[in-house]
Formats: sequence, C-alpha cells, structure tokens
Amino acid sequence: MEKKKINYKILFELFMTFFKISPITFGGGFAMIPIMEEELVTKKNWIGKEEIVDVFAVSQSVPGAIAVNSATFVGYQIAGVPGALAALVGIVIPTFVIIIILGALLSSFQHNIHVQAALQGIRPVVVALIASAAYKMSKVSIVDKICFTLCTVCVLVLLLFKSLNLILVIFMGAFFGIMIVKVKELQNHAVAQKKVRGEKF
Repeated sequence: MEKKKINYKILFELFMTFFKISPITFGGGFAMIPIMEEELVTKKNWIGKEEIVDVFAVSQSVPGAIAVNSATFVGYQIAGVPGALAALVGIVIPTFVIIIILGALLSSFQHNIHVQAALQGIRPVVVALIASAAYKMSKVSIVDKICFTLCTVCVLVLLLFKSLNLILVIFMGAFFGIMIVKVKELQNHAVAQKKVRGEKF
C-alpha cells in the first residue's frame, strides 16, 4: 500500500493563510468569519460558500474557540491531518505572541487615554464585521420559509432566555433540522408514489 505524499506547498499555503488571518481578527472568532470567507472561498477557492457555513456551524457546536476549530477543520478538509496541524499552528502563533506581548505591557498602557479611545473605535467595527458575516451566512443558510422561521425562533429564544444553555439551542436546531429533512423526504416520496400511480392508470 503506497503512502500518500505530503504536499508541502499546500501545507505552507495553509500555514501562511491562517498566519495572515490571525492578527487581523479583532473581536474573536466571529469577526474572523468574513475574512476567512474572503480568503478561503473567494481568493483560494479551497471550499465553497455552503461548505464554509457548515465549517462554522460545526466549529461553533464543539468545545474550543471558533477560530481555532475552523482553521483546524478547514486544514483537515484540504490536506488531512498535516493540513489541520499547519492551519492550527498558523492561527495560534500570531495571537499567542501578541497576547504575551500585550500581557507584559498591559500595566503600562491600560489607562492610556489614546489606547482606550482606539478600543472604543474598534468595538463597533467588530460588531459590523459580525453583522456582515451573519448576513452573508444567512443568504446560504436560510433557503426557505422553514429555515427563516427556525432562525427567528432561535434568536428570540436566545434574547428572551439569556440563562439558556447555548448547547441546548444548538441541539434543538440540529433536531429540528433532521425532522424538517425527514418530513420533506416523506413528502417527496408521497408525491413520487402519486405520479407512479397516475402513470399506471
């Protein structure tokens, strides 16, 4: 049995792509979504729009930071375990170094008026990035009235019941998604059976 050759060029590209994405994702993993979509879907054409939505959905559903999970997931899809490791190292190194430096310097600049002003300006931009990502994902994820209703119900539940466990909401979404697909399959099967009967007569 032949061993699969490791494509070091792809591994390097994965590492550099996520190494480049990591330092510019102010606001955490959700702010990273539009940047990842631009790099992975539009520029690199590694995965499709629907696939990137699935990656984010799975990454948010499992323990760990969404940025790290997404990078690992994408890296694995493109180049297996070596790809996952390359993407993981690429996404972690810049933020790790930046946090170490900021941690060491925090006491000297945390009360600086210019730093506080800069952070106040960054916060609404982060909200805009997340809103932009949500809008782009909705165009792929909300494909019919049922999906729109499910999305609306989940948003209302999260807003009204702030103490509700997010994992429970995710599992509820998964459960209703499975139920919707099953119902659609049964409807399609019933329609197909009617057509067959109509052709016989």
